[in-house]
Amino acid sequence: MIHRSMAAQCAMRTREAVRAAGRGWSLIELMVVVAVLAALTLAAVPAWRAAMLRAHRVEATSALVGLATRQERHYLQHNTYAADIDAAPPDGLGIATTTPGGRYALAITSADAAAFIATATTQGRQTQDTHCTQFSIDATGVKTATNADCWVR
Repeated sequence: MIHRSMAAQCAMRTREAVRAAGRGWSLIELMVVVAVLAALTLAAVPAWRAAMLRAHRVEATSALVGLATRQERHYLQHNTYAADIDAAPPDGLGIATTTPGGRYALAITSADAAAFIATATTQGRQTQDTHCTQFSIDATGVKTATNADCWVR
């Protein structure tokens, strides 16, 4: 008798396990999960894009500092600042007019024997960064931008 009751108990446990395993997620539960994931995505993607735009500002600032260094070298060799970026020396600096990532256009807005001003202006997808659309540096090292906090971020 004890032997049969043990067998019956095992059979009942097996049936309960099969029933529990057969239950899955209801459609409502799945829709709640999808809605939560959609809400998280809607909040995260714009913040990620804004962070990427801010991170790409370094491309402009480093390119301008490099351009200023080349201008100083040009001044030492030719006793004047170059007015052209992409022309070969001694007429220019012989560098590209865009940053390596292509997010900023570089230009020398003014140059003579005494001073220069170089700018980096957003282009392409970086134009979505409306807070910092233009950076500049001059011969004395003064750095300006669309907003005062653009060089420090």
